[in-house]
Amino acid sequence: MTEKKRSTPAPWIDPDDAPPLTAEFFKSAELYEGKQLKSRGRPKAAMTKEPVKLRLDADVLAALRATGEGWQTRINEALRASLRLAGQL
Repeated sequence: MTEKKRSTPAPWIDPDDAPPLTAEFFKSAELYEGKQLKSRGRPKAAMTKEPVKLRLDADVLAALRATGEGWQTRINEALRASLRLAGQL
C-alpha cells in the first residue's frame, strides 16, 4: 500500500467551462469569516434539553394536548415550578 493514489480528474479544465454560480450553488456553499468556518442553523443553546420517554394517563395527555401548540414546553415549566415548591430545584 505504498503506491500513490491517482488524482481524481477535474470535471473541467478551462475556467470558461466552469458551472454557473446559481442561487442553488450559494444556498449550499460554506460560509467563512476569515479562516473560521461559520456554522449554519440554530445557535447552540446554553441549556440543552434531553429527550425522554414518559408514560402518562390518556386523559392527562389529551388535556395537555388540547391546550394547543407548546404543550410540551408548558409541561416542562409546570414540572420546574413543582420542583421549586418542593425545594428540590
